[in-house]
Amino acid sequence: MHLRLSDQELATLIEMVSLAADVAVWNRKDGAQHQLDDFEHLEAKLLAKAAHAGLGDLLEFDNERQRYQLRQDLPQPFFFQECYDEFRNESFWDELAIRLADRDLAKAIGPKQWEALSEDERRERTKDIEHRYWQEFTKRGVDHVIMLHPREEG
Repeated sequence: MHLRLSDQELATLIEMVSLAADVAVWNRKDGAQHQLDDFEHLEAKLLAKAAHAGLGDLLEFDNERQRYQLRQDLPQPFFFQECYDEFRNESFWDELAIRLADRDLAKAIGPKQWEALSEDERRERTKDIEHRYWQEFTKRGVDHVIMLHPREEG
């Protein structure tokens, strides 16, 4: 198959593939390495083609890995990096709110009843609690989050 892409389209495609590769690296499941290697191989192939197609100013060669990579020292970061950072930030706050709301629900109804609930039932019952955590985190970040250790742990 042959694709004809403008320089801008190729640059956008490289960013999309790089974003996918960066996100895929977080997959720690057994057996995922083969597919991760496929992502990295495709990314390397696209970057090599881009280097030879005149987009070398966006790339640098990594001697250790023997492949091209997107330059990190550009004055303006790539859009995919901004997307990736925003995704990680939102995922953190979302996961924190969900886990804390789940913990609060489990405390309120007891662990056995909590385990008997489906994921949808938990989300429905914790919706207001999650919203309250979101409001707190939006205003203050983690400034009011305190970790209490059991006395025997110090």
